[in-house]
Amino acid sequence: MADDVKHLLRDVEREMEKSIEAMEADFQQIRTGRASPGLVEKLMVEYYGTHVPLQQLATITAPEPQMLLIKPFDPSTLRAIEKAISESDLKLTPNNDGKVIRINIPPLTEERRRELAKLVHKRMEEARIAIRNHRRDAMEMLKEMEENDLIDEDTHKRSKHELDQLVHRYIERVDELGARKEREIMEL
Repeated sequence: MADDVKHLLRDVEREMEKSIEAMEADFQQIRTGRASPGLVEKLMVEYYGTHVPLQQLATITAPEPQMLLIKPFDPSTLRAIEKAISESDLKLTPNNDGKVIRINIPPLTEERRRELAKLVHKRMEEARIAIRNHRRDAMEMLKEMEENDLIDEDTHKRSKHELDQLVHRYIERVDELGARKEREIMEL
């Protein structure tokens, strides 16, 4: 019986961790003042009729603090990569020299920094909501377990308390990671 509760809590923690990982992946695509391969590596590029992440089609490096260098494995994909970057909401201009694509990362304006900070807060709130949804689902399962006499009232209360502590820890992580990303964006 107690094993069922442990499994439930472990599963919930795994799901909360996935919510954090998804938020961090989103954060990598929000640009700061510096060039970072994470900015474009998940960008979807049309490749022979299917959409593929850019990181599977090219090597992406940041040889300078304000520049990304994209070297496709297959030179025939240069135009598709260039098009995907141009059409993305990153507001970056790719320079194609026939072999590689260079992207100069312009310094962020104060207005753009504020827009990006708002986007960070939106992603943080989405992660908090996901974590709370996992909590709600687990609470329902605990209640169901108690109603079906799989666990007693004390175990139910103890499990709810553990779940609340777990949620609190993960919400704190969301806040810490979000604050760090916001500091990166606001850095001149």
